[in-house]
Amino acid sequence: MTSARSHKDSGPLRRAGRAVGHALHKPFTGTAKGIRKATHAHGAGESGLGKLIELHAVNGAGDVMITVALASTVFFSVPTDEARGRVALYLAVTMAPFTLLAPVIGPLLDRLPHGRRAAMAGAMLARAVLAITMSGAVATGGLELYPAALGVLVCSKAYGVVRSAVVPRLLPPRFSLVKANSRVTLAGLLATGVAAPVGAGLQTVGPGWPLYGACAIFLGGTVLAFTLPPKVDSAKGERKAQLVPPHGVAVSRSEPGSGAGGRPGRARRRDRDRNGEKRPGLRSVGPSVLNGLQANCAHRALSGFLIFFLAFLLREHPLAGQSAAVSLGIAGVAAGVGNASGTAVGSWLRARAPEAIVVSVLALALGVAVLAALLFGTVMVAALSATAGFTLALSKLSLDAMIQRDVPEEVRSSAFARSETVLQMAWVIGGGIGIALPLNGVLGMSVAAGILALGAATSVRGLLGAARRGSPHPRVA
Repeated sequence: MTSARSHKDSGPLRRAGRAVGHALHKPFTGTAKGIRKATHAHGAGESGLGKLIELHAVNGAGDVMITVALASTVFFSVPTDEARGRVALYLAVTMAPFTLLAPVIGPLLDRLPHGRRAAMAGAMLARAVLAITMSGAVATGGLELYPAALGVLVCSKAYGVVRSAVVPRLLPPRFSLVKANSRVTLAGLLATGVAAPVGAGLQTVGPGWPLYGACAIFLGGTVLAFTLPPKVDSAKGERKAQLVPPHGVAVSRSEPGSGAGGRPGRARRRDRDRNGEKRPGLRSVGPSVLNGLQANCAHRALSGFLIFFLAFLLREHPLAGQSAAVSLGIAGVAAGVGNASGTAVGSWLRARAPEAIVVSVLALALGVAVLAALLFGTVMVAALSATAGFTLALSKLSLDAMIQRDVPEEVRSSAFARSETVLQMAWVIGGGIGIALPLNGVLGMSVAAGILALGAATSVRGLLGAARRGSPHPRVA
């Protein structure tokens, strides 16, 4: 009788326990199912693109954790003058070597067409190890922090190059490349927005805690990279693309050695693959890609410039009526919202008139930069930050569309790798200008306008001419 009463009493308790467990468990499982449903929609799950979207979200979350830890050490923890010296040292020790390494990343990864999953996993694992290495030095800001930061930067950019090369292999049916890239990019932005406050919270516990979090995230990414479909590692039908043909001469359509356009035999052999066929260079598949790349370099240089210049300017001279932290927050949030908006608009526009889009957003950014120089203040700083984020995202997605349209599929992955390294170098140059410039708002906005004007001068005429002529390789609907 006692046993029966005990069993009777335990029934409601057991049911209550299960109900509480279900209530606590449901938000997490429901969120995970919702994320998986979003990333795998419209055939992305079947093609494997959904896995890449999730991997890029992990990548963005881990990178922002490291950024939070480094920013607190290099920038926020010391007076402005000393912080400027530390950031200059950071640029010298990390960015300058990276400028030399960046051109090597694409060609090196071209030699690993069968190991792309391993390359992405290796980039994740290396950053996990480097995050733990930096956790001991982040509190003191010792010099050993900078080589590790360089390693993180190189691994991050190597991952980005491989990711750009992988996307064409994972396109679902009736899915444009620009739409696929916008989904991947948006996932990274959303993950960054979620992880940034988490990293800031971990920073209050201790300076090394965001790096511990980054290590855990990247270890998860290492495992996730190997869940990508095996076709990611397939190099069937691919050849290497040259960003610029040797000696800056466009590939001739005539037979080698014939006519005045012939080149010495050694140069011709460099232009041919193992089957004796010409290796296409980006200049040989239409001017739109090269001009679009030049325009995107201006946007990337502007992005690097604004990040460093506004960080110091707003810390030393906050916006009217605002603290330094609020001023930086305004610029950062505006840039993030602009970038997300540009990505969303790019997905909606798909591949319609990419040359016109690149010209339009370049003109928009230049106009806002000129206004910011003439009417420098809180509103214009926020407007330029938002515009820079918007135009950077939309211009990059348009460049992706042009590469998809004009570059043959057999060399498209290699073309993405080469173009990405050039864009990263432009960001480094812009950041260097930002750290070296005197902290004068009007001067800074004028330099920003000058960067965009240079990009417009080198690219707009060619883009408009290509738009009028139409694509010689219209392979995208």
